[in-house]
Amino acid sequence: MSRTIPLILATALFMENMDATVIATSLVAIASDIGTDPISLKLALTAYLVALAIFIPISSWMADRFGARRVFRVAMLVFMCGSVACALSSSLAQFVGARFVQGMGGAMMGPVARLVLVRSTPRHQLVNAMAWLTIPALIGPIVGPPFGGFLTTFFSWHWIFIINVPIGILGMVLVGFVLPNETRNAPRAIDRKGFVLAGSAFALFAFGCSVMSLPALPPAVGAVSAAAGVGIGLIYVRHALGTSNPLLDLRLLRFPIFRTSVVAGTFFRLGQGATPFLFPLMLQIRFGMTPFESGMVTFASAIGALVAKFMANWMFRRFGFKYPLVISTLVAALGIVAMGTYVPETPLVLILGVLVFTGFWQSMYWTGSNAFTFADIEDKDAGQANTISQVWGQLMFAMGVALGGGLLELAHTLRGGEMLALVDFHIAFLMVAAVGFLATILFLRLPNNAGHQLTGSGEAH
Repeated sequence: MSRTIPLILATALFMENMDATVIATSLVAIASDIGTDPISLKLALTAYLVALAIFIPISSWMADRFGARRVFRVAMLVFMCGSVACALSSSLAQFVGARFVQGMGGAMMGPVARLVLVRSTPRHQLVNAMAWLTIPALIGPIVGPPFGGFLTTFFSWHWIFIINVPIGILGMVLVGFVLPNETRNAPRAIDRKGFVLAGSAFALFAFGCSVMSLPALPPAVGAVSAAAGVGIGLIYVRHALGTSNPLLDLRLLRFPIFRTSVVAGTFFRLGQGATPFLFPLMLQIRFGMTPFESGMVTFASAIGALVAKFMANWMFRRFGFKYPLVISTLVAALGIVAMGTYVPETPLVLILGVLVFTGFWQSMYWTGSNAFTFADIEDKDAGQANTISQVWGQLMFAMGVALGGGLLELAHTLRGGEMLALVDFHIAFLMVAAVGFLATILFLRLPNNAGHQLTGSGEAH
């Protein structure tokens, strides 16, 4: 398998992942500069993920209609424009809008890259291909927190977005030379009604969950919005099941491995979506760290993740998919439990060690689940399966941010007092970890040889 295409495609993932981890370490500084509080900034994080959920469903159709290379390069350009808009923002509303524009670009970059690999790679080589796709992308989380913290502490948070411009330009040039501009002869007709229904449902539900605990809006606004999103979502389900070419073909959930990947991934992502918001916030507000110092701590998990990428292919070939996925989700949940016990006196070396260890297993999960999702999916349905898993995954990340922020605010409200206390963070972490444990239970129910099609062996492990 050629490594050139996955490495070039990973330029986009590098930019996205660095951007996400940089923002997490700079929330306090950004909130102070634009005149809001750090918890309110979860709306900006959610806006990005909601944009992904809305526009990812049409990424496959656009790649078929206009060519993967063209769509990929335009997406990188939109992402760069959103980055510049973030740097120029002076209010919460402007920042949220700019993050939404970034999400529109990100909605095309990651899924199109993943789709190109799925379509061009034999199934038994898919784990290895996914690993090469994400190795350079992991450099983003390694470089992002300390680099972003350095810029925020010693210069200005604005530079964490401006840095995306030269990276994006380099990616656009490389993609133009390397990525084939493949198109399908007859792209399916786009489901316009489904796009409106699904996009409205995702946006309203995510927005409602995010604003329920915001002090600027009455809780009823969030509750009504979330309820409307659920209602429209049910209308979409009925539409999708009665349409020959739905935007998101929910009938694929009849495949047991695909269904387990989606449902178990829901609980895993809820936990993992909350921690990048909660952990840097705790380090800066209650541990008294600067953005640079908290970034130097949080990047440790990416080191473990990078090591895992070189072992993932061997791990899944040797042990199959079931038990590595069980262990990885269990360790990830226990890592969140550990965050719920840290105090300023906790030895830093212990915190770093736990982050490296959990980062290794989190990365093992991402690599394995990215391939495992397609284990019982035929080639003709790969685009739809990719779209559903990407959309739902990003929506659950958005819900994770909303869940983490909501639990933190709930703990603070029930305890009383003006400032966030360490116990508020601890309660939020422990409740989020309980959600993450549900993924482990679901993977335990898999047959031992689940996903054997991807390892080239039909034997149970």
